[in-house]
Amino acid sequence: MSFREIAVTIRAVNRASAEFSRIQTDAESLSTRVKSLGATIAGLGAAGTAVGYIANQFGILNDAQARSFNSAMMVVSVMGMFMRTSAGVAIAQKVYSAATAFATMVQNSLNISFATFLALTGVGIAVIVAAAAAMYSFANSMNSATASVQNFNQATTETPTRARSIQRAGEQELYRRGVE
Repeated sequence: MSFREIAVTIRAVNRASAEFSRIQTDAESLSTRVKSLGATIAGLGAAGTAVGYIANQFGILNDAQARSFNSAMMVVSVMGMFMRTSAGVAIAQKVYSAATAFATMVQNSLNISFATFLALTGVGIAVIVAAAAAMYSFANSMNSATASVQNFNQATTETPTRARSIQRAGEQELYRRGVE
């Protein structure tokens, strides 16, 4: 292995290391946010359980309603506490990863459809421009032909009658055949 190859390898590792560090920082940040969210949800569940108990004490909820409400709030507390564990964080990261992959797939499909739209729009515009160029060319040809006919007619009107009455031999025969 040469020194140049070693240098290239070191540069590649250094660039990759920075990206791995960024990913690690993002994962740690997500872990902190998930644990914080878990603590908040566990607190809401505990507060809900306390509210259910107090509502039962004041007669707002009967025993069956309080038991159902408190059970639901305990489930919320357990979910919050589970989110604070490493398994809960791992599941949250997997869900986040799947959501990110789905968002990336959607963005890529939107980019592809937008590129297709631009390509088709470009082709459509090109067809319109080509048609306009063909119409312009046809109009110029027609203008030239019209000018030529007008010049011929003008030259014919200026030509004396005696010069116009001169005919080539056999010309009458050609005219007669065209009529037949």
